[in-house]
Amino acid sequence: MKLGNIEIQHPIIQAPMAGVSTPALAAAVSTAGALGSIGIGASSVAQAQAMIEETHALTSRPFNVNVFCHQPATADAARDSSWIASLTPYFTELDASPPTALHEIYDTFIGNDVMLEMLLAQRPAVVSFHFGLPTDAAIRALKSAGITLLSTATNPTEAAASTRAGVDAIVAQGVEAGGHRGMFDPDVMDEAYPTATLLGVLKHATPLPIIAAGGVMDGQGIAAMVGMGAVAAQLGTAFILCPESSADAAYRTHLASDNAYHTRLSAAISGRPARGLYNRLIAHGEIAGIPLPAAYPMAYDLAKQLHAIAK
Repeated sequence: MKLGNIEIQHPIIQAPMAGVSTPALAAAVSTAGALGSIGIGASSVAQAQAMIEETHALTSRPFNVNVFCHQPATADAARDSSWIASLTPYFTELDASPPTALHEIYDTFIGNDVMLEMLLAQRPAVVSFHFGLPTDAAIRALKSAGITLLSTATNPTEAAASTRAGVDAIVAQGVEAGGHRGMFDPDVMDEAYPTATLLGVLKHATPLPIIAAGGVMDGQGIAAMVGMGAVAAQLGTAFILCPESSADAAYRTHLASDNAYHTRLSAAISGRPARGLYNRLIAHGEIAGIPLPAAYPMAYDLAKQLHAIAK
């Protein structure tokens, strides 16, 4: 099948999954005839370049590089302090002290000229956008370099904006999808369209090819999405147990157990809605009267520190 400027044999895209996907995983998927992906939203420019170079060295096939296009966090010391205070008992339980301040651990691709120049130099076959869109100038530069562009959309408004911006295809992310919702604005009400419903809705919102993402785990699911009009399906969780992923032993154990059937969408993980395996942090966010999580990615800074200590 043709997708923008590339050809792939199978209608399968491995989701980028920043922090879990690796060059080895992306290369294995691409070499097998699908489209592998790496997520660089959590990486510095140097780290991202090293990942791309490693993937290039492992496969001659096209692969996707995903960037985060979130709006930078607005400083709110009071909100951060309230969230830190609400999680302090968990740090105390682990004989640790919480941080006194939170940091914006993930840079946005919006206006990130250094990351853009690196991508233009490396020229991956595909670049995809999550949480929004970069500047018009960045899109023009990437397209001029012959790079195929994908953008996540969770509703018709986002799909229409991506179409106007000039991307080549839309990743229709249903509410079943694991990881972060690709919502452009997390403060806007989420219609929470299931993948199959969203696929039908977006066919009326954009003339672009649509990739179905969310809740697809096997060939039957892929065939169902293609039968409903998707050009391909994007799978994330289905690839996490592959030996090439960077998932640690504890994550693999939980994902291979009955825990995999218990997930929630929660802002407690990072400050933006994300679907994860149900745990004490997500349960904490559901307690009545708990303060709002710190903004993304400030809340993620706190959660990652707590997770590291707990492990």
